[in-house]
Amino acid sequence: MKTTRYVAAAIVALAVGVGGYLMYASIGGGALAPNVAYTLLDGTKSTTGQLRGKVVLINFWATSCTTCVHEMPQIVATYDQFKARGFETLAVAMSYDQPAYVANFAQTRKLPFSVAFDTTGAIANSFGNVQLTPTSVLINKRGEIVKRYVGEPDFVALHQLVEKLLAQT
Repeated sequence: MKTTRYVAAAIVALAVGVGGYLMYASIGGGALAPNVAYTLLDGTKSTTGQLRGKVVLINFWATSCTTCVHEMPQIVATYDQFKARGFETLAVAMSYDQPAYVANFAQTRKLPFSVAFDTTGAIANSFGNVQLTPTSVLINKRGEIVKRYVGEPDFVALHQLVEKLLAQT
């Protein structure tokens, strides 16, 4: 009987701990975003550190990912809605994607934001070993990760959070 109680208590403690970690990880936990270098499709080089002072959505995606392709018009609409107020989007194509496919997608869809190709996987690795697409990371003006989305985000909730972050000084 005592063993059953100890096991039950251990399971509850584990569940609370894992739940707390997942909640903390899902909101980003306030950790500083890594400062990683990237090269845009046009050859321009930059770093995520240069985006400080802006609210930034980094979207890890692939042309072979149907959810990524489906959400991209909403990513574009989000960028268009907030860009004049200090919002930036960086679309990072995964290392397994074909560079020609990424360039063609960006050109034919007229993506209005920066598109980088993560040739080595270093960018995805720096942001917590991103492997699932789409994965998006929302970063505040101080360069802190505020939220991580695995899968397509709830864009209404995302817009509300972007509004809140843009209002902060």
